[in-house]
Amino acid sequence: MTPRLLAAALVGWFYNEHLGRWPSRRLRLAYLRHWFAHCDAEAGVQTGCRFLHGRNISLGPRSVINHGCLLDGRVHPIRIGADVSIGPEAALLTLGHDPRSPTFADRGGPMTIGDHVWIGYRAIVLPGLNIGNGAVVGAGSVVTRDVPSFAIVAGNPAQVIGTRPETLHYQLSYRPFLL
Repeated sequence: MTPRLLAAALVGWFYNEHLGRWPSRRLRLAYLRHWFAHCDAEAGVQTGCRFLHGRNISLGPRSVINHGCLLDGRVHPIRIGADVSIGPEAALLTLGHDPRSPTFADRGGPMTIGDHVWIGYRAIVLPGLNIGNGAVVGAGSVVTRDVPSFAIVAGNPAQVIGTRPETLHYQLSYRPFLL
């Protein structure tokens, strides 16, 4: 293992095992602003979130990652837009394995989440997908393909069940005490 890889592993371990549970939102955000590819000063990350290779994660203005989420940026980037709400214990994955591969080969890709997206509690977004602006992913859903802008999807696999208005003007400002 190179010194650079060791340092990156230690940075991630320290956040995931210690600092990520610390009740100071400002301290966590200051650390993430140095570790992530980009982390807006107005973003919010609650306690208990785990990040795999933060250097590949970008978090936009006023976006909120609720407690217990997993963001996997090990190989491919995750880009999260503005005013995105990611519900508790959601998982955003960019890397997996090809189930048909006789060598258990890796399979994955980058993920882009547009502005004003709402991802529900315990939703799972699989590798290489894009979620369009204003889309909603229902709680417990498993997203296996791209989600169009302003679509509401739910289920396993997630299917379009409705649409959202295309005139979204809200800005998130969720900053709970001690989370």
